[in-house]
Amino acid sequence: MEKDPKLVLFGKHLRALRKDAGFTQENFATEVGLDRSYMGGIERGERNISTLTAMQIAIALGVEVGELFPDIKSLKKAK
Repeated sequence: MEKDPKLVLFGKHLRALRKDAGFTQENFATEVGLDRSYMGGIERGERNISTLTAMQIAIALGVEVGELFPDIKSLKKAK
């Protein structure tokens, strides 16, 4: 199955936010309450997460939910 380019962008953006916050993928997954392999799938654009998961991630990062998403210009380019 081919990855959706928008999910790949989301995952890359999330990875950058996580790293900027100083989390390893494993520590972050634990903080959010997810399995590390599931978190990896999100960051690789293989998972389309629920709204609740997005909220949990935002809380763990200390950001607004909207900040999890890449900018609209990038999303428009990802077809």
